[in-house]
Amino acid sequence: QVRLVESGGGLVQPGLSLRLSCKASGLHFAIANMGWYRQAPGRQRELVGIITRDGNTTYTDSVKGRFTITRDNVWRTLFLQMNSLKPEDSAIYYCNTASRGREFWGQGTQVTVSS
Repeated sequence: QVRLVESGGGLVQPGLSLRLSCKASGLHFAIANMGWYRQAPGRQRELVGIITRDGNTTYTDSVKGRFTITRDNVWRTLFLQMNSLKPEDSAIYYCNTASRGREFWGQGTQVTVSS
């Protein structure tokens, strides 16, 4: 059973940083493409960025240069380093993967950027 568990969210002031983690189990993490998504109240869930099994990353335009996705295949953990946070980054952040034709999501972690 694939399980994804996010952590690291919280309340942070604008301009500061936060690091999210996503611990994966039940899949061959090292060969899985992984993604971070977010959903703000009243808005559709949107892709933040992805990291391939080879470590290549792509990001949505609004976070380029501020967010970085990395992975630790030994600890089966996905990370999202978020710098220079803005109020519009406030959302529930989810990690995502696909395995054997199915898509899997974590429960999400809330990020609130506010002074």
